[in-house]
Amino acid sequence: MALQLDPSRDDLPLMANTSHILVKHYVLDLDVDFESQIIEGTIVLFLESGNRFKKQRSSPEETCRSASNEACRFRTPEPCHIPVTNTRTFSSKVGYNDFVICGKGEKDTSGKDGNHDNQEQASGISSSKYRCDTGNHGSEDFLLVLDCCDLSVLKVEEVDVAAVPGIEKFTRSPKLRNQIVHELVALPADRWREQLDYYARCSQAPGCGELLFDIDTWSLQIRKTGAQTATDFPHAIRIWYRTHPQGRSVTWTSDQSGRPCVYTMGSPINNRALFPCQEPPVAMSTWQATVRAAASFVVLTSGENSAKPTQLREGCSSWHYYVTMPMPASTFTIAVGSWTEMKPEICSSDDLAAETSFSPSEAAFRNVGVCGHVEYPCRFQNASATTQEVIPHRLFAPGCLQGACQEALLPLIPPCLSAAHSVLGTHPFSRLDVLIVPASFPSLGMASPHIVFLSQSVLTGMSHLCGTRLCHEIAHAWFGLAIGARDWTEEWLSEGFATHLEDIFWAKAQQLAPHEAQEQQELRACLRWRRLRDEVRSSPEEMQVLRPNKEKTGHVSDSGSSVIKHGLNPEKVFMQVHYLKGYFLLRFLAKRLGDDTYFSFLRKFVHTFHGQLILSQDFLQMLLEAIPEEKRLELSVENIFQDWLESSGIPQPLQRERQAGEECGLARQVSAEVEKWVRVNRRPRKRKRRETEEVFAKLLPDQLLLLLEHLLEQTTLNPRTLQRLERTYHLPEQDAEVRHRWCELVVKHKYKKAYRHVERFLQEDQAMGIYLYGELMVNEDAWQQQLARRCFELSKEQMDRSSAEVVAEMLF
Repeated sequence: MALQLDPSRDDLPLMANTSHILVKHYVLDLDVDFESQIIEGTIVLFLESGNRFKKQRSSPEETCRSASNEACRFRTPEPCHIPVTNTRTFSSKVGYNDFVICGKGEKDTSGKDGNHDNQEQASGISSSKYRCDTGNHGSEDFLLVLDCCDLSVLKVEEVDVAAVPGIEKFTRSPKLRNQIVHELVALPADRWREQLDYYARCSQAPGCGELLFDIDTWSLQIRKTGAQTATDFPHAIRIWYRTHPQGRSVTWTSDQSGRPCVYTMGSPINNRALFPCQEPPVAMSTWQATVRAAASFVVLTSGENSAKPTQLREGCSSWHYYVTMPMPASTFTIAVGSWTEMKPEICSSDDLAAETSFSPSEAAFRNVGVCGHVEYPCRFQNASATTQEVIPHRLFAPGCLQGACQEALLPLIPPCLSAAHSVLGTHPFSRLDVLIVPASFPSLGMASPHIVFLSQSVLTGMSHLCGTRLCHEIAHAWFGLAIGARDWTEEWLSEGFATHLEDIFWAKAQQLAPHEAQEQQELRACLRWRRLRDEVRSSPEEMQVLRPNKEKTGHVSDSGSSVIKHGLNPEKVFMQVHYLKGYFLLRFLAKRLGDDTYFSFLRKFVHTFHGQLILSQDFLQMLLEAIPEEKRLELSVENIFQDWLESSGIPQPLQRERQAGEECGLARQVSAEVEKWVRVNRRPRKRKRRETEEVFAKLLPDQLLLLLEHLLEQTTLNPRTLQRLERTYHLPEQDAEVRHRWCELVVKHKYKKAYRHVERFLQEDQAMGIYLYGELMVNEDAWQQQLARRCFELSKEQMDRSSAEVVAEMLF
């Protein structure tokens, strides 16, 4: 699967000029139309420049230099037809829950008459100097650059926030629009409700002048004639836009019940094809979103509130969500579909007590140490929230999966949340929605603020895969969301931690004895070692490095723009090196400190850095300071960088550990079972009567996975052996990881009786089936190749775009 690396294709540009101006809050007001597969509406940006920018000027030439090799010619906006759904009448009675309008009205037919569309631009990024021709408008106007892709922008205007009735209550300068925004952004955390209300009111204020804008492949550029600095530029702007049906941030598909749905699927380009935004992680913002859809649909999105629908006219419902904790715009997610909420049949009083929701406005804040983040209603300062083991949660899925969700997933959520709290302390987020997404979802799970997506693949077999994956996504609440990487190339800071913590959480959720937990974790380390070893052998060396930018990690251009190395490489989606090498590094460090010391340190680290962005050295320096001198030996930040983060291949300390280590008891039991199967496979068809029948031990899911991996190393397994293997362990009913290995055995040994299992896997477990397509093709067996092409034809229209591209490259 090795693909040629093309920098213009593989690297993801972050274009926003965040060094000059930052979005502090987004207000989204959107309509979801399943007939046209378009999301359209407005987004209002509240901006803050800062004193350091008052004398700083940014020419369009400098700001656009790395955007593309297109000319960006700014022109006066021409009149364009704005859809009725986006028309707003401002009223002094408008609040953030009652300003919505429903109904599609007439379609926008403006086409090219004034709206700009970055699908029309040539794709690709040029390394040549980018020239911006601003015509007769001068070259000194400040340029706001937003990350934007696959969007049609209809209109951009300044918002007259000074027209909002009552705005004078909290501002000293009611006529100075930028000053009003500045004071609104700066409201203290205990006035968060008032702040959200005025954000909503301001977002509905009338426009006070259209702004010049243009759009290219990766960005939207906006300016106001005469505004020469970020301080002078309007601090509240409204953008009228619509998405494209093929936009790369959302997937329009059908759920398992055949009903239409749309959701963000963790695209490599993040959310820039959902709304214009500042993508760099440093652009930490809050948001609120009002989303309208037909009344039969449920809208889920990243929000602190458990939104309920407001019924509007014409069979339309409106949903409103908000967040008060600043986070990167890339973490926002949305899912709209005919989801059914799964509720436990019996809810005990203990469960209700554990899940009481604590509102920031009601919090008894206490001094438990000064937080290092910008001010917001922080749960780490909320005395009640710090002791809340299980946060309120909801589970949604298509109706046809209700039974599987009730049985396999719903009972696991409370113990997994409680286990996470016992290890790391305060839950960073006040509630959690869990959604089972369509079969086309390209991974087993994805975490966003207040919401987790899980693949249907976790619902089959025993609870093991479901539990471990749920624990992995819950861990991202701390590592990946509450604590984010300042440089996205350092994925290990999210995925390595989540992979390491999933084992710890799951052992506690199962209430395993210490020796049982240790055995389970050693077995999983063995499996991950094999996986890492295989991946290192088969992947490009440059994509095995956890800190590819080395000493330049975290660096950006003067404007704030940067490039994410390999960010668009389709192969990267299927690699696990950041998960695995990061996991083994943390495991190595935990062993050096001892588990008790390490996890005590981890709680302190979370308390110190929650709500902030970090680099690898922030974690490593604080950790090394916690290690006594006598235990450090040769450990240093520089050595860890060199051995673990800045080199390809297997880290040397890990090589030495695996060579010196002994198999754990669970793995030794598997080795004994492998020997039995090898003997069975060698026996002739007609056996002697005196031969003893092999008796096989009952195996745990991870043991069964390891057994199949060992058997994959056998040159030949005859059909009788495969048939007995299937029947002994009931392989078609096992979890998706086990069934994946079984399918590999079926393909390798051309066991035609079980080809139906391969077909089922490719249809129902698309998140894990990509590798199987390659195996079916590499054998050069006509029957298998026909099977692969048939399955692809059946699923390609629903398949995730990146996955479909990779599979098509294998097949054709």
